[in-house]
Amino acid sequence: MPETEVVLAAEDVTVTFEGKAQSGGRSTVTACDHVSLELHKGEVVALVGESGSGKTTLARALALLGDIDSGQILLHGKTVNLSGPNRIKPIEYYGQVQMIFQDPFASLNKLKTVRHIIGRALKLHGRATSRQEVEQRTLELLETVHLTPASEFIDRYPSSMSGGQRQRVSIARSLAVEPSVLLADEPTSMLDVSIRIGVLNLLDELRHERGVSILYITHDIASARYLSDRMAVMYHGKLVEVGQTEQIVHEPKHDYTRVLIGAAPDPSRRVKRTKKR
Repeated sequence: MPETEVVLAAEDVTVTFEGKAQSGGRSTVTACDHVSLELHKGEVVALVGESGSGKTTLARALALLGDIDSGQILLHGKTVNLSGPNRIKPIEYYGQVQMIFQDPFASLNKLKTVRHIIGRALKLHGRATSRQEVEQRTLELLETVHLTPASEFIDRYPSSMSGGQRQRVSIARSLAVEPSVLLADEPTSMLDVSIRIGVLNLLDELRHERGVSILYITHDIASARYLSDRMAVMYHGKLVEVGQTEQIVHEPKHDYTRVLIGAAPDPSRRVKRTKKR
């Protein structure tokens, strides 16, 4: 896709945690090691790697859900500061950057209806104020994420919904604030295989129809290939390869990338069936 405005960027970001060494003492774990990554308007970047590679840590840093040791986050080219004279208020940032979490069973309040869950986001960010406005926008958002007819879902509780339906409610809640960026952290990994493709297709619709930029965090090369324009491969806290998805798939340069791709099913492969005689 043609290069467009950089909406969100990590610039030389390092994140460390204190952990236990094998000797029993304390040690420092570097989860993100001088990571730089750009997300352009309307594109999908797949951040891929095995568990523990630092993918979610980077996503949480971009979502301002964790401190960074060094480096900076930039939104529309401006450094994001939560303190000082040029600080940005968290609610202003979250009005543009939203995170979709891996676990749709834990990310929604099971004691609140869909009406309340989405309506609260609308009111908190000033996207709707009156009861009538909130209801209308909530119904529209449910239609957008293909929970139809919306009137049958608006007063339901998450506990009465399937995992796929809950994840769609989570996406609708994120869309309520009209963000420019979605950080989707393994959004299909806890869903049945049969409904994963529906969520991926929904994300693809959102970027095409709304111009939303998506960072798609996954360990699944096949889904990354299906959805993304570019791929960023993370290994031991470092980005070891970044480029156009198909180019990386067909011409991987790093040994770790070759291992990931070699272990992934090829979506273009067709299984030949032989007739029983």
